[in-house]
Formats: sequence, C-alpha cells, structure tokens
Amino acid sequence: MGTRVKWAALAACVVLICAAAFGIKELVSQTPDTGAKATANEFAAAWGRQDAAAAAKLTTAPGQAGEALTQTLQAMNAREVDVAVEKPVEYSDGTASFSLRTTWKFDSDHTFTSNSSGSARHLSTGWKITWEPSVIYPGLPVGGNLREIRTDATPAPTVNSRSGKPLMYLQPVNEIVLDPSQTRDVNASAKALATTLAPIAPLVTTSVIGEKLAATPGKPITAVTLRNSDMGVLTSDPASVPGVTVRKAGMLVMADRRLSSPLESGLTNYWQAIRNATAGWQVQMVGPGMAPQRLAGEQGPPGPNVPTSVDQGVQLTLGDAAVEVGQPATIMALDAKSGAILGAAQNTYAAERGNNPDAAYPVGSTLDPVLAAVDRSARANQETPDSVLDRLGLGVQFTVPGASAPATGTGVATIDLRSAATQMSMTNMAALGVAMARSASGTADSVAPYVVDGVPTKVAGGRLGGLNPDLTGPIWDAMTTTAKTGDASDLTNDPGLRALVGTNGPDGPGWFVGVQGGKVVVIYTEGPKSGTAALQVAQKYFRIQ
Repeated sequence: MGTRVKWAALAACVVLICAAAFGIKELVSQTPDTGAKATANEFAAAWGRQDAAAAAKLTTAPGQAGEALTQTLQAMNAREVDVAVEKPVEYSDGTASFSLRTTWKFDSDHTFTSNSSGSARHLSTGWKITWEPSVIYPGLPVGGNLREIRTDATPAPTVNSRSGKPLMYLQPVNEIVLDPSQTRDVNASAKALATTLAPIAPLVTTSVIGEKLAATPGKPITAVTLRNSDMGVLTSDPASVPGVTVRKAGMLVMADRRLSSPLESGLTNYWQAIRNATAGWQVQMVGPGMAPQRLAGEQGPPGPNVPTSVDQGVQLTLGDAAVEVGQPATIMALDAKSGAILGAAQNTYAAERGNNPDAAYPVGSTLDPVLAAVDRSARANQETPDSVLDRLGLGVQFTVPGASAPATGTGVATIDLRSAATQMSMTNMAALGVAMARSASGTADSVAPYVVDGVPTKVAGGRLGGLNPDLTGPIWDAMTTTAKTGDASDLTNDPGLRALVGTNGPDGPGWFVGVQGGKVVVIYTEGPKSGTAALQVAQKYFRIQ
C-alpha cells in the first residue's frame, strides 16, 4: 500500500513539473478566474448581446474589430446570439488561447452554429483579444463578414391569365436610387437624373424627384424602376450622376407592357405569399474579391403557379376605356354566370386618388330601383331589408384573394334604405350585377366575385343566398328601362344591355352597372358630371370590345 501511495505522489509531481515547464495553466480549473479568462468571457457576452462597440474595445484593434463585428451582426440580423467561451488556456509568456461556440438564432426558428478560435495578449492596459477576423468565423478574410439571406426556389411561380398564359412573371429590374447624403448638390443631381431618364421615363421630372426627396428628408429614394430593356434605351448611365446607384432586383411585372390594373397589388401579394411559404435561408461568408461561400441553409420546393380569371383581351379593352375621361375612372368586368373577375383598370387620376375596388363610396340615386325592390320584398316576405341586401351581395363585405385588401366597415351603409346614406364598393356593385344576370338566366342564387381560380372569396357581415323573382324582377325591369329609354339609352354597340346609372349629386361620384354579352361591367367615376363620365367610359368600352 505504501508503495502505491509513493507512486501516486510521484506521478502528481511529474504532471506539475511538466505543466510548469511549459508555462500552461488551465483557465477552466477550479483556480480563480484570471484576467485572460475574464476578458474572453466579457468579449463573448458583449458579442452575445450584439454590442459590437463594447466587444471591439476588448480587442487589440478596436476600429477594425468594430467594423467587422458590426457588418456581421447587421448582415446576420439574428433574433438572438449565444456565444460561449470554451477551453481557455493562459500561457506564462503573457498570451492565452480560447475557443468560441457561437449560435445564431433567427426569426423563422432556424439556427446556425459555428466554432472559432482566438487568442489574447496581456498588454500594459490589461488583457486584450488579439483581433483577427477568424475570431468571427474560421477563414473569414479581412473586410469580410457573415450574412444570412433569404433564398427562393426556382423557377419562380407565374401569375397566369384565364387562357393559361403568363399574365405576370418575375423579371430582373433596375432600381434607380438617389441618396441625398452621397451628393454635394442634391438639386443638381435630381435635375441630371431626370434628364438621363427622360428617353424612357419622361414623367419622372426634376419636380417629381424633388417631391420624393422632400417626403423622406435625408433618406435615399427610388426615382423609378426600369426593366433591362428600358435601360438599353437610355443614352447615358444613371449611375454616373452623383449620389445615384443602380440596384439590381427582381419584380413581378405584367408580361404585356400594355396592361395595367388595380389588381396588380393584390395578385402580387398573393404570389408573394406563395414565395414566402416556400422560401429558404442560407448563411454565407462573403468578402472582397471572393464568391459568396455557403455555410448552411435549407430551401423549400418551387411554389405553384397562380391561375386567375383575368382575360388579357378584356383587360386591354378596359384599360383603353378607363382613359376616355380626364377625371378619376375605374372599370371592372366580370363573367355574368360565375362572378369571375375578367379584368379591372383605372386611369392615372383614379390611381392617384387611391380609388380601391373594395372601398365603399356613396351610390346616390344609382340604387333607387334596387332599394325600392328590397323594401317591397322584405315587407312581403316578412324579412329584414338587411338580409335581402345580403342575398344580392350589397349588404356584405368581400375579401377577394388576389384582388385587394378589404375595406373597413361592412361595405354598405344604409339608413332606412335611403339612397343618400348608402355606400357600396365596386365589388358589391359587381356582385349585384352578377346576381341579376344569374337570376335572369334562371339561376336563382348569388355568388361572390373571385379572381384566383379555386380560392374562394371570404364573405363577411351577412350571407349570400337565393333570389326570388318578386325581388329581382322589378330590378331587371328597371335596368331594361334605363338601357332602352333612360340615362343609358344613348349608348351604342350594346345589344341586350341592362343597366343602372346614377350619381351622388353634381359633384359625384357616378356609377354604371351594366349586364351585356355575358359580362357584368361596373364603372366608378369621381368629380363634376361624374354620371356623364361613367357613361362616356361605358360607351368607349362597348365601342371597342
């Protein structure tokens, strides 16, 4: 037994002698923390709370470290960063080494973990982390950083028209950005940029650029977004203008440049939701003169194409009709049997006013025959007027996926069925037109408008339903009279037209709801003599359809 104790004591002495010979002390032992270990832990804590400045002060090169740490923290944009110090070892020559285990946690619940190593030196000011970019990640070059990016599956979905051909598709575009902080003379840059863009975008004038700059003082603005083919038309490079950069991006655009529609934003939102659902992520290492290096990531499959009810030919016709008048005008066409939206267009005046197919506007005298019929039907059948309005599509609010955001409120406002207090959206008026067409053809129920095939419209505030002849008959008769001898009787090229026409007084707005040729056409105009303007737009539509 005594021999064993002696040998154990001897072995312990050998270990201590060897450690002393090499001047190594394990910082993770039960001995008190030294300055090197404390500094490493403090550096890790500052990095973990994403305080680049505090972490940089603990290094031998605070300026370089601060810039590198800031770039990586901003580019990674992590929800949380956990940094743990592992295997810290201090040497007798005033240096130390350690490892870092860094876990980046992102908003979408995915993580990235890396292992790096570093060293420290004892200086006159105390222990400092020897700054090398490899402290962030092994092999990170000077001027480089880590970044987390979104990745999208390819090919990108297309938004297809009724015929199955692409209506909208993802295309490379060029964002022309003016940063006022990067030019000495903002006004001169704005003028020079407007001159450069004039061959392809003459409406982007110096004053327009100035208004955008004034709206966001001191911040960069996107003057215009151009397709690659547009860039070829320019006679000079926009990037040559002081303060201007050209950013490459991707944008969902109309396949036919002649088309423009208020449906674009809704369809883009629906398409983007598909892209978001299949989006992936990737952590990359980037640096000067090197291609991005993938470190980790996942990618979902490509999303499905978006089938819509939009008819490109109808859409072109609507666009030509909307520009017939010099005041706000919006026009929508639907299939009279199914309620499928075939297209929607508006002129620049309506776009500038922010006219929305889902927003409720005063209808004035337009619905007088309808409200009278609703009142009679409700009394005769012991129903509430509200339930009758609901069945016609007038008392409910529609949320049409792929069209636009729903309007606030119920979509209809009535007080004792007085037309002066009634407000409707274009989708409400469209539903009414479809209900009347379906009733006239023997289909005695109403349906909601839609634009994405197979995706139902949400109906709130009431229920659509059956249509009784005692309700729809008088309305259909009134629409026939309006088209034959009333306000719509001067329209030509409109065989079989039935219509409702009206205004909310001399200053508008004006409405037209017509059923003709298997389609329902709804027109909304604003401004003086808007009733006449609505008829002018309708006449243009019937002339060119």
